[in-house]
Amino acid sequence: MTMGRPLTNVGSNTAAFGPAEWGLTLTLAAIWGSAFLWIAIAVDHLSPGVVAFGRVVLGAAAMALVPRARRKIDRDDWGRLVAVALIGNAAPAFLFAVAETRLDSAVAGMLTSGSPLFSLLVASLMLRSRPGINQTVGIVIGFGGIVMMTVPSLQGADAAPLGVALVLVAVLCYGVNGNLIVPLQQRYGGPALAMWALILSSAALLPLGVAGIATTGFAWSSVVALVVLGVVGTGFARSLSATLAGRAGAPRMSTTTYLIPIIALGLGALFRDEVIHPIAIGGVVVVLVGAWIATRAIRIRS
Repeated sequence: MTMGRPLTNVGSNTAAFGPAEWGLTLTLAAIWGSAFLWIAIAVDHLSPGVVAFGRVVLGAAAMALVPRARRKIDRDDWGRLVAVALIGNAAPAFLFAVAETRLDSAVAGMLTSGSPLFSLLVASLMLRSRPGINQTVGIVIGFGGIVMMTVPSLQGADAAPLGVALVLVAVLCYGVNGNLIVPLQQRYGGPALAMWALILSSAALLPLGVAGIATTGFAWSSVVALVVLGVVGTGFARSLSATLAGRAGAPRMSTTTYLIPIIALGLGALFRDEVIHPIAIGGVVVVLVGAWIATRAIRIRS
């Protein structure tokens, strides 16, 4: 990565979302909202290492079938690509898999609603700019909502503080990654960026996948869930998210998470009989209000 390459968001379209952007947003929300259910089903019988490795391998294989994904990456951009692979793919894949052995899928999905806040904070740091008043107010409100969502999972005999912490670290990784991928997507396109990053992620997660075989079981439900998670929820979703980030910028790309908690809550209740505490649902609303305030004006005051 040369010093002349932009850090983040430069060249993104700042106009209102058009049909293409809204189509990408709604598609990603549906895919990512259901991903937490697929992870939960997968880790019922497969170890987290196998799930994390399997999803990125399957995602890379799916993207390899797309001709545009085979575009070569310039040597100067490989450093950033490695960062995307580790921070945006490998780390979250493993963190979410481990977290959902301790948390309900709906809780994990709710916590991702903080992604726009993390993305905005990371963008401010990378651009060495401080957020404006709208962004500051939104961030404060949003993090208050995150506290509301996490409180039920940190109390009682079934407390899962480690699971909550792992999800929040994964969400922070997404915030960093959303900013890293913008200039790469604009140079190479979403399919190429997704495929090469997933190939590198597969290499990084290979040791965890091999180690996890010793403690993994087998069930067709978990295998099918892993295939869907890898091909659709990892491969094609990574390509679509990179495309949206390149078109609209990282903070606005992360607003796809506005709909994720609703989908994750519904699927968790329908297929896993998960029960969510009312204060956690209230926290989702607070986070989304904060995220909307923080991201409605995308200019960051210097």
